[in-house]
Amino acid sequence: MITREVDATPYAAALIEGHRDFGYSLETALADVIDNSITAGADTINLIADTVTEYPWIALADNGCGMSEHQLIEAMRLGSKNPRDSRMANDLGRFGLGLKSASFSQCRRLTVITRQNGHTSCARWDLDKVSSQNNWNLELIDNPETVLGCDLLLESGTVVVWEKLDRLAGGYLDNRVKRAEHMNAELARAERHLRLVFHRFLEGQRPQLILSLNGRRLKPIDPMASAHPSCQKDPEETLPISQGNVRIRCHTLPHHKMVTRDEWDEIGGPEGHLKSQGLYVYRENRLIIAGGWIGLARQTELTKLCRISIDIPNTMDAEWKIDVKKASAQLPPVVRERLKKVVERFVGTSKRTYRSRGQKLVDDTRFPIWNRVKKDGQIIFRPNLDHPVFRAYSSKLPDALVEGFEQCLRLVGSGLPIETLHAELVGNAESVSADSADDADLEQMVRAMADTLMSNGVSLEQLADTMQSYPFLRENWVTASRILKDYVEGLSE
Repeated sequence: MITREVDATPYAAALIEGHRDFGYSLETALADVIDNSITAGADTINLIADTVTEYPWIALADNGCGMSEHQLIEAMRLGSKNPRDSRMANDLGRFGLGLKSASFSQCRRLTVITRQNGHTSCARWDLDKVSSQNNWNLELIDNPETVLGCDLLLESGTVVVWEKLDRLAGGYLDNRVKRAEHMNAELARAERHLRLVFHRFLEGQRPQLILSLNGRRLKPIDPMASAHPSCQKDPEETLPISQGNVRIRCHTLPHHKMVTRDEWDEIGGPEGHLKSQGLYVYRENRLIIAGGWIGLARQTELTKLCRISIDIPNTMDAEWKIDVKKASAQLPPVVRERLKKVVERFVGTSKRTYRSRGQKLVDDTRFPIWNRVKKDGQIIFRPNLDHPVFRAYSSKLPDALVEGFEQCLRLVGSGLPIETLHAELVGNAESVSADSADDADLEQMVRAMADTLMSNGVSLEQLADTMQSYPFLRENWVTASRILKDYVEGLSE
């Protein structure tokens, strides 16, 4: 076999443009740069964005260990790391592409200023120059004090500056007001993403990391609500495999009535709790996958409070197929097999809990207004004609009107807007609630139920406890208890 070697060096202009299209969004790009700061030992990172100036720019400044000029050149080299090389446990990188590809996805000029041991170094990639010259010549700047962002540099640390934000302008290149509005909206979405992805670093009285946006400190968003007293946490399970240990823990979020509306919306995110249920994969405490069952279960209303945290070390990157953006992964077969059993058990428990609660709401002993009936394989809800309130009212009607009254109740049941209810409940069940009753209606219910309960052998002493088992009265117990007190006093007179 005769072989020859020829120079097949990639064209710089073509390849570097290709590095702009790895699929980064603003939030994933910012997160990738922040990963580098954390790996460099930074505990303070300032994100600064000037969206209103004629030439908008974004900078990330950290107080990490900084770099020497040689280290800076290597950091600016595309593919500076072999993903198969061993790394320290706190290293959040993998390919040596993140800083460059993440930055290029948002800007055409990347400048990095860094300081280590009192020496300041500065390097720049300008894609317009690379395209015009078609070479891999990195610019080294000998007077970094003249560079935008140098004033953000601390005694030790690094500043990453993005300029020529062509892809973040939203097409509003000639309209500064619209451009600023679009960029600020993108930054707001990115802010939530960073609060979520790095929440473990941001948590605690003495957090591992302080992250700020334009001088405003960002607070963590814990998708498990693990600090809330109503969060249910199963014991952690450990799955040992050849590359390390996978740690699995199931969480059941608090019911929406146990948290404030703002807390509920923040945990659920913009897509709501139905979409955000599922698996949360952390790599060295950094969130990689946020929600979804990855084919292990279906997203249902009954399981929307179910969330499972999965912790993996960075030694499993290849097996989990962590992508360049660190925004997606795939389950290794051995982990999928174990998780399938965990998910089946956890989801089954959640569904039984919800169904048990639903059964209690329609239990005959609780005098429900609606009866749940199975008919021809379908579930039907019918008004309970034997409810004490309905019985008390019909008993006062002339015999000729009783049948008409019951027909009206049956028509209400047959006219129940099932499709509309289903549409409202899917993904937004917590915003659907029953209409409130005025005091007169509540008094009618309390007195009618008290009469019925006592006629069935419930004593005066047991009356209050028994009536509080009825959800509607329990939710209106302040008024209901006053009515019941008047009722009992009336019996003793």
